[in-house]
Amino acid sequence: MNIGIVCYPTFGGSGVLATELGKALAEKGHNIHFITYQQPVRLGGFHANIFYHEVTVPAYPLFDFPPYETALASTMVDVILNHHLDLLHVHYAIPHASAAYMARKIAEGHGIHIPVVTTLHGTDITLVGRDKTYSPVVTFSINESNAITAVSKNLRDETYKNFQINKEIEVIYNFVDAHRFNKKPLTPFRKAIAPNGEMIITHASNFRKIKRVQDVVYVFEKVLKKVPAKLLLIGDGPERSKVEEICRHNNTCEHTRFLGRQEEMEDILAISDLFILPSEYESFGLSALEAMASGVPVISTNVGGLPEININGMTGFLSAVGDIDDMATNTIRILSDPELMAQMRKNVFEQAKKFDIQNIVPKYEALYKSLVTEAISLK
Repeated sequence: MNIGIVCYPTFGGSGVLATELGKALAEKGHNIHFITYQQPVRLGGFHANIFYHEVTVPAYPLFDFPPYETALASTMVDVILNHHLDLLHVHYAIPHASAAYMARKIAEGHGIHIPVVTTLHGTDITLVGRDKTYSPVVTFSINESNAITAVSKNLRDETYKNFQINKEIEVIYNFVDAHRFNKKPLTPFRKAIAPNGEMIITHASNFRKIKRVQDVVYVFEKVLKKVPAKLLLIGDGPERSKVEEICRHNNTCEHTRFLGRQEEMEDILAISDLFILPSEYESFGLSALEAMASGVPVISTNVGGLPEININGMTGFLSAVGDIDDMATNTIRILSDPELMAQMRKNVFEQAKKFDIQNIVPKYEALYKSLVTEAISLK
């Protein structure tokens, strides 16, 4: 199949999932056309059947806010007509679902019936999409999609709760390449981070407020009083300067490294002993799943889709949002008990295998085939 994938090209979960899905589909022989405003961050190297189409938004003095949605829809139409797409798969509803609807209607004028799959990822539903500025368009464009998927049961339920959706939403979980993340730690790398055998705690996010990265630092401050440890903070974003200030204020900077954005997460996770994700909300928690595939227990909040992947007491521990004391207690418990750590390492990898790419991608393929077959019948 010739498949168009529309996504944000950033380090966020929706862009990572869309890119990894496209790469996996390409490996299975499909032609994948990424349509976005810059090359996705995880789309490195050359792939014979992966193509990238950049959305260019002309700058005119009339526009205080350049109309990206219109430029995106026009680019979609161009790719549909000139590369004979069979299907469009858009990730994150805003503004991709509405742009896809516009592109589909234009394609119909050329006698082309192009199915649209919209995958809901999280804040497009739970935060931004609920704003009255966007809600009517989000609701309409989701309902006009030929198929709707959500990355967790929680997100599906939240969508039905907050929007008047009159179609079935199929849950297709986020996935991880378990083979890729199941790596042996690089001893020199670990020695450089923890020269005296300290435990390594890791967090990765886009440093937005909803991620509550400051809680990671507060938890780490408490852990340091009981367990020699190092903290790795991966990512960047609007809250980074605030987090750095907190780190300096509580005198933990000596034991903390800000690594910025990283593409080769598997090498960092391989040397980690514990992963912490104290988010206010996670529709799924892809970063936690990648940690689990690396054999790393997870301390997380008990919100959104996180309880669907992080099983309390088995793969890590769940705490209420903002409960720093509980997260610190559970972190210390794991890091201080070698037997518990060893058992959880086994448990997390077994749990991660349930979400392996080999199990999830065929579900998307089956959905695509059913929609393409239906579209052919309309010709």
